[in-house]
This record gives sequence, C-alpha cells and structure tokens, in this order.
Amino acid sequence: MNESILSGRHAVVTGGGSGIGAATAAMLLRAGARVTLMGRDAARLDAQRSALGGGEGIACVSVDVADEAAVNAAFMHATEGLGEVDILVNNAGQASAAPFMQTDLALWKRMLDVNLTGAFLCTRAALPAMLAKKSGRIVNVASTAGQVGYPYVAAYCASKHGVIGMTRALALEVATQGVTVNAVCPGYTETELLQASLDQITRKTSRSEAEARSILVRHNPQQRFVQPDEVAHAVLWLCAPGSSAITGQSISVSGGEIT
Repeated sequence: MNESILSGRHAVVTGGGSGIGAATAAMLLRAGARVTLMGRDAARLDAQRSALGGGEGIACVSVDVADEAAVNAAFMHATEGLGEVDILVNNAGQASAAPFMQTDLALWKRMLDVNLTGAFLCTRAALPAMLAKKSGRIVNVASTAGQVGYPYVAAYCASKHGVIGMTRALALEVATQGVTVNAVCPGYTETELLQASLDQITRKTSRSEAEARSILVRHNPQQRFVQPDEVAHAVLWLCAPGSSAITGQSISVSGGEIT
C-alpha cells in the first residue's frame, strides 16, 4: 500500500501500548496517519510512543475505556492534540477463563465492561465528528471467540459476540453517511494476552508451556499462532480509501479456523 494513503487522518488506537494495538499504531503511522495511543498504563504508552519514534504525529492519552467520563475527557484531549478523529480502532480488551459455574458476576462484568462497553463508549465519543464530516472508519478488534464458542470462556465469548453484533447494527445505521464499521477477528495471536492464557493453563494443569501451546495452536489449520502485524494489516486495509464499500463485516484473521 502507498505509504501516504492515510495522510491527514487522525487515528485513535485503544489498547495501543502493546500487542495488536501497538502493531496497528505502527502500521497506521507508516501509512501517514497521526496516531493517538490510548490505554490504562501511561508508562507503557509513553514507552511505545518512544519506540515508534515520538514526534508531533503521535500522542498518548491514559484512560480506562470502561469509564464514561474518562473516555469523553480522553477523546476531547486527543482532539485538542491532533485534531478530529477520522479512524477509531477499538482494540482494548481483556480475557479471563473459568468454567461456566465458576464464572462469578465480577468476572462476567469485567469482560463485558472492557471488551464491549469500552468499544461502545469510545465509538460514541468518536462518531459525532465522523458523521459531521460524512467520513470515518471504525474498526473493532473482536476475536474468533465472537464468531464461534470456546469452552471455559463464556464471558469472553459473550463480550466478543456483542462487539460483532454492535458492529453490524451500527454499520447499518451509518451506511449512507460515509462511515464504515467493521470488526477484525483474530485467532490465537502471539501477544501478552496469549501468554497470560498459556500461563493460566500451566498453572491450573500439569502441562508444560510447550504442551499448552500445542493445545491452543491446534485450532489454527496453519498450525501456528497469528502475528500482531497480520492483524494490523487487516485493520489498515479496512481504513484505506479503497475499502469504502466494506462495512458491517467481521473478518477472521485466523489461518482458516473460521471459514
């Protein structure tokens, strides 16, 4: 893709301090966008900003995406810094596993608050400016867990199914107003979130990390984990000018797991 295809655009990437968010921010920067990294850990965001070269075209805003007042303040701050938001990548998320009968209300609410309500609040904060300009891209980082079910992660699956449902509904609402809304759905991806899942498996069973990796990687027909840059490429494609006819989609990035 042309390195300047997003020139003049301001992109907000939540969960931008590591993993898929960091890879996406780097790719959008290379495509010419100005980027605001959002996340809860200010130190991690600052470190990622430095890793991306710093400069006037990249900013950091610390925020809990599940806190309505904090989200509204964060987007106001981002707009004051780098201009109205043209692209929103809702990537912030958490994953926790437990058998259904051991899934307490606190775990259930935490998954929905961060993964679903967070995407809702950030979208609601960014959307008015997009509608006013009749131009915008919203990409929600969901999961293959939003397309199928997996055992022991009912709360996580419910939250990601919710993200895809919200994506489809909003895409229809704004279809004639120049704004596209899509979801990318990674399979198991080589990130800190994956490592946390591996650690949980080894902690709760007698398996080694190698054995835990083998259990998870078998879901992917390519027999490997997805890389963050591969997800970021899908996000970039959905944000590019030539993708304006693609909306309401949930695109699996999973080595053929979802067909």
